[in-house]
Amino acid sequence: MKLFKQALLTIALIMIFSVSQAQQTTSFTQYHDNQIPFNSAYSLLDKAGSVNLNSRRQWAGIEGAPYTFQLNGSLPIEKINGAAGLSLTYDKFNIEKLTEVSAFFAKAVQLSDQNFFSASLSAGFRNYIASYSEVDPNDISFRTDIRETVGTVGLGVMLYSPEKYYIGASLPRLSFRSLGTASADEKRNYSNTYYFSGAYLFTLNEDVKLKPATMVAYSRTYDTQADISATVYLKDKFGFGVNYKTTDEVAGVVSVIFNNSLKFGYSYQTGFGNANIGRISKGSHEISVGIRFGKKPLQPKLL
Repeated sequence: MKLFKQALLTIALIMIFSVSQAQQTTSFTQYHDNQIPFNSAYSLLDKAGSVNLNSRRQWAGIEGAPYTFQLNGSLPIEKINGAAGLSLTYDKFNIEKLTEVSAFFAKAVQLSDQNFFSASLSAGFRNYIASYSEVDPNDISFRTDIRETVGTVGLGVMLYSPEKYYIGASLPRLSFRSLGTASADEKRNYSNTYYFSGAYLFTLNEDVKLKPATMVAYSRTYDTQADISATVYLKDKFGFGVNYKTTDEVAGVVSVIFNNSLKFGYSYQTGFGNANIGRISKGSHEISVGIRFGKKPLQPKLL
């Protein structure tokens, strides 16, 4: 019985790590409403201060499935057409835990009456823990845990017109220093990932707007992944959208906006490919909350 249990645990661990390698980046189906975790230059699209929270539980119903919590906030610096803020991300995947904290500064220059170019710089750290000993403390193969902390810097640029469009590119996490027991497979945990994103807000009539958006994640270590989405907004208060991810996953997204200052969002994602683990789970659930504040009356923000 003990041997059987050890075999099951070993197989489960192999599956976890193989899926982990395919899941190289933090991913949110509501990425188009809050780009700060991926490109902090996006913070300049809003002249108000903001606090944003995202909570994602992937593959519900499977023990040890990924869970991600993301919290960020920014404040405008109007005198220099800039913004500054903080970002916190916590990822848990079975025996693996990853915590990232960073502070950022962004500055924009006006190119024309409607168009701006912004750049951002961030700095922080990430802490990675893999508790192998939790798998089977009696097996010498799993006695050595991994604990590693590295400093990070991030860069981002964005061309945009407020409430009209944005096009961005970023490298949000460039690890530059190792401070602990390093992983033997650093490229799996600390592969630099580049993000390319874009969105456009069409006004179809006085009450209806349409926002197509996309984000591509590229790394030399992993397969390129892309999200493609479209959202319809009614009276600047209700949003209904769909999202497709190239890992054979599709999601529905709904959002509600109150007084241009409070936004709630929910999405449900499921997989449909033969190789997609979403077929044997209860899908992935994501909740978002956004709060905006400022001295001036708040204008609608859908982009």
